[in-house]
Order: sequence, then structure tokens, then C-alpha cells
Amino acid sequence: MLSQALDSGRRISGHIMTLFLFTKSDILTTLLPITLFALAAAPHLHATRIPDTIIWIWMHLLKFDISNQIQDPDEDKRNKPDRPLPAGRITPQNAADLRWLLVPVCLFFSATSYGRQTLAASVCFEAFSIWYNEFGGNKTGLSKNLLTAIGYTCLEVGATIVAGSSPRIDSISARAMVFSCAVFATTLHAQDFKDEEGDRFTGRRTLVTLFPTFARMSMMIGVPPLVILPQQALESYGMVVGGRFVIYRTTKC
Repeated sequence: MLSQALDSGRRISGHIMTLFLFTKSDILTTLLPITLFALAAAPHLHATRIPDTIIWIWMHLLKFDISNQIQDPDEDKRNKPDRPLPAGRITPQNAADLRWLLVPVCLFFSATSYGRQTLAASVCFEAFSIWYNEFGGNKTGLSKNLLTAIGYTCLEVGATIVAGSSPRIDSISARAMVFSCAVFATTLHAQDFKDEEGDRFTGRRTLVTLFPTFARMSMMIGVPPLVILPQQALESYGMVVGGRFVIYRTTKC
């Protein structure tokens, strides 16, 4: 009996680790910042809803990451071998089944717990996921910026409603989401500079590979105006960040 319980515990922990590894690379870049955004933007924040907010974001992020990673597992074998598919923790078919199983789960969770606007955000995020992954929206230059900005905004809308006591967002939250969307749409390609060589080798079309000079200048021009808060320190920091993209051009930099 004890050995059976231990075996069951190991299998369950292994499955949990597999789910975690699907989303590992997006914990700091997506889950954490969107959670903090929702907690800051939510009207009448309820501290008891913080766990619900994290779970809602993570479930949608898991669905998206599985969809993304089953598109080109061979690339992950070279660049990210610890992910579940290249590591052999799950088969592509089982991953695809899990991805589509999560669609009704996320929709049901949104509809029954948090109302129509959260359900709408969940539906919009699923549409974004399909277009981004299944239809190759992540490989078409400028549209990658715009699509990702839309995807982040869908998560922000849903998470903000979950975190608050109101079934809708207010004008302050809406303005925050507009600015957030603008930031992602105009600066997302910053992450593509370090992958420029690999993207050129695989033929992936990004702003950095299509228009390298413009991509760097856009960071110099675009970052400082986005930091429109009155604090001069933030404005100066934006100028420094934008300037570095123009001055430093190697992969190491």
C-alpha cells in the first residue's frame, strides 16, 4: 500500500512538473507582470481573489504555451530541451489533447465565476492564440507586435475583473490597458534582438530581421515617449534603454 501511494505521488508530482515546465519561461515575463497589473488596476481589489487571479492567468497561459510549443518541437530540441515535448515528458498527441481540453475548462471557469466580460476576454484570448500559433501570426513581422499586444490586453482585462469586486472595468483601468497595449505594440520586438541570428537562419520574419535599422531606431524613439509620467528619473531611464538599442548591436549586448 505504501509503495503504491508513493508511486501515485511520484506520478502526480511528475504531471504537475510537466504543466509547470510548459509555462516556466513565461512566469516572470507574463504571469507575474499581468498579476501585478491586475492587482493595481482592479476597482475595489479583493485580497482573497489574488489566488483566483493567478490561477485564471496561469490556466490561459498554459493553454497558449501548449499550443505554441506543439507547433515546432524540433526547434525546442535545439534551444529549450527542458521543455516537456523535447524532454519526452509528454507526447505531441497528448499535449494537443490537453490543449483543446483546456479550452472549455477556461471558458467554463470564466463564465461561472466572473461574468460575461471575463468570458469575453477568455474567448478573445483563445482567438488570439489560434491566430498566433495555428495560423503563424508570430512569424509575420509587425503583426507579431500587434497580436501579442492584443493577447496581453485580453489577459489584463480578464485578470483585472477577477481581482476586483466589480464585474466590469472602470475608466481608470481601461486607460491603463490602452497604455499597456501601446507599450507592447511598439516595443515587443526588443526581445527579438538577441535571437536575430537564429531567426535569420530559420527564415522567421520579425521587425529585427526585416528592418534592422528601423527596429533599433524605433526603440530609441519609442521608449522615452511611453514613459510620460512626471518623474524625470523614469524619463531618463527610458532614454537610456532606447539609446542602448542603437549603440550596442552584438548578440552579447
